[in-house]
Amino acid sequence: MKLHLRRITVALAWGCGLLLFGCWPGVTRAALPTAVAGEPLPSLAPMLQKVTPAVVNISTKTRVAVRDPYFDDPIFRQFFGLPSSPRQRVEQSLGSGVIVDAAKGYVLTNNHVVGGADDITVTLQDGRTFKGKLIGTDPDTDVAVVQIPAKNLKALPVADSARLRVGDFVVAVGDPFGLGQTVTSGIVSALGRSGLGGSGYQNFIQTDASINPGNSGGALVNLNGELVGINTMILSPSGGNVGIGFAIPSNLTAQVMGQLIAHGKVVRGSLGVQTQDITPRIARLLGLSASEGVVVTRVAPGSAAANAGLAPGDVLQAIDGKPLHDSDELRNAEGLLPLGSQVTLKISRNGDLQQVKATLTPEKLATLDGATLDRRLAGVRFSELSMAQRSQGAAGVAVTGVQGGSRAARMGLDEGDIVIGVNNRRVTSLRELRGLVAMQPRQLVLVVESDGGVRYLPMD
Repeated sequence: MKLHLRRITVALAWGCGLLLFGCWPGVTRAALPTAVAGEPLPSLAPMLQKVTPAVVNISTKTRVAVRDPYFDDPIFRQFFGLPSSPRQRVEQSLGSGVIVDAAKGYVLTNNHVVGGADDITVTLQDGRTFKGKLIGTDPDTDVAVVQIPAKNLKALPVADSARLRVGDFVVAVGDPFGLGQTVTSGIVSALGRSGLGGSGYQNFIQTDASINPGNSGGALVNLNGELVGINTMILSPSGGNVGIGFAIPSNLTAQVMGQLIAHGKVVRGSLGVQTQDITPRIARLLGLSASEGVVVTRVAPGSAAANAGLAPGDVLQAIDGKPLHDSDELRNAEGLLPLGSQVTLKISRNGDLQQVKATLTPEKLATLDGATLDRRLAGVRFSELSMAQRSQGAAGVAVTGVQGGSRAARMGLDEGDIVIGVNNRRVTSLRELRGLVAMQPRQLVLVVESDGGVRYLPMD
């Protein structure tokens, strides 16, 4: 009986504890604040009232050619009297965007939200809908700029993302799953994340604020309601949010946006070197005490590296004090720096450590207009691969532009693709591309490589 009463006494005492010690005389009561900044309780609502009108929904429609081995055969089409134009299907997608210039109607979003789209529709929080004009895209950073002809817009102020710290509170605003505008909160989990796969330049803010499909292109803001990042992707085994989301820092998006508005594309600087990762075996052959850094295998004449005195056999160990572990890190560092940036390179030459300065300059690559090769390639611009791409083992010819509505666009050729073959013949240069296309007067099939793998594109 005494044991039973004791349990009741303990339970009551614990219950009183949950009631802020109100059962015990003489104990000071803990209480929630009565007001914070004029609000009865701490709330993000006042800040969000300013932020949410600047976050928009973006829906796109993309016409994609339907591949069919029989329909693609011109003899089969002629025999059955089928039309020569390829069949198409319309793909629709949803995403988000952020108004960053109210006067000019500029909206920041992701390249993967609007890139290649035939129709872009932007819906504001107040329900107004506008047809969006694509100003430019940058697949390498996954940034795009859309313009809408709207008045009375509200834009987000852009913060200096370099001032972010791990642990800072952030809020993600977007339109996940097309449900309507949604807000989630969390903290900055990490800064400068890279190496997440893909070929783009990466310098992500990692956050545990929930980011789900449809949030792409939405805003990541600080507690002052300032834009610190553009939500872009999640890392998830299931495809849903698990608390590992990534945003592109506002400083990087502002830099890219400026170039897209001014030129419609991004021109990046380059050192002009081709490099190779240092394996333990290569380290032994070069007489290196460690395998840290990348070895220079080629220096382009007249490049920034050549002007700085770099030569094949040099080992690049660091750029602006940041150690280099592989060629991907060097490529990422080059791509994220503005054109004209001066960098300090730490190099090892014959065992001697040196520091040299180099100014990033545009890489001069030979280009070719597809119309000069064949009328079926009109509207396509080709170029040689960059030194950075070759350092990664890429081979072929880069597609640097595809005119909308052209035959190539209808057949599915995209900017950023790499043509690695023509009718199953290998292509490694513009000269080879010209020669192989000239040999195909009737049927022309491009073998194309991209992030989605290798595919065949009939151009007939």
